[in-house]
Amino acid sequence: MHAGTHSMKEALKPVQAKGRAPAGTGDWLAGIAMGPAGVRQFRLFRPPGVTFGERLPLMVMLHGCHQDAKTFAASTRMNVVAARERFLVLYPEQDRLSNPQGCWNWFDTKSGRAHHEVTLIMRALDLACTLYSADRERIGIVGLSAGASMAALVVTRHPERFKAVTMHSGIPPGTASSPLSAVGAMHGRRATKPLPASPGTTSLAWPPLLVIHGDSDAVVAPSNGRAAAQVWANAAGAVPGSGRNVQRGNRHPMRVIDFKRQGATVATLVEVECLAHAWSGGAANQHFSDRKGPDASRMAWAFTAKQFGRQR
Repeated sequence: MHAGTHSMKEALKPVQAKGRAPAGTGDWLAGIAMGPAGVRQFRLFRPPGVTFGERLPLMVMLHGCHQDAKTFAASTRMNVVAARERFLVLYPEQDRLSNPQGCWNWFDTKSGRAHHEVTLIMRALDLACTLYSADRERIGIVGLSAGASMAALVVTRHPERFKAVTMHSGIPPGTASSPLSAVGAMHGRRATKPLPASPGTTSLAWPPLLVIHGDSDAVVAPSNGRAAAQVWANAAGAVPGSGRNVQRGNRHPMRVIDFKRQGATVATLVEVECLAHAWSGGAANQHFSDRKGPDASRMAWAFTAKQFGRQR
């Protein structure tokens, strides 16, 4: 083999590996969304056996720093849940030119960059609905770390588009507005601004929120998880229940608190013991993944699916 040809093949290996589908059945489709912040790639998982005209629910998954669509899919194993429960999964992907660590710029609201990235994510969502027949009335959004903070920001900008939002190890919206303030927020040294109150007495402005956070998280302080649930509850006038302790098999125990208003769950806080800055119940041998935690992917889907029949 010619030396130049061999070198080119070696150089292309990481690109080819990134393009290959994660393990499991189903289609791993590629796409591009364009907007004021430029261009972002996305991946969409479609479970096997989808028939023509069939409209499936959609889960939007926003990865954390140092991740991309494929590594996030591999870590969370959300595609396995999607294949079993029959829903689509959209993985927008941050560009390394926009953030060298691959983080969503959720904090950069002063410059407008965060809001431009929200627009790109929504463009990818609309493409998923148009090209792959996702059901526009059954959409949830999930994020890890910076992706969790971006997911919350997306929802506060477009609350009518989502039935539920899940924040895993993230920082609530209104806690930072610049890179410097984001560092303070990560360490729990920033107060969270209130969300606008829900209009009227019977409707809720924001879709229900599920918060999952490890009590051993040294990257994003656990106080951020509590603040996210509380700010969501305050906006709706919801009050916390007494909480319950849950342990499934040999997985890490968790403390679950529901915040309710008039019997409806506005926010649920899940604090996982011994969990660091990692996806709870994630695949083994993956970065930012703890296989010993309760399965966050199953929790996020169950929480979201429960909202599909609920009127706001």
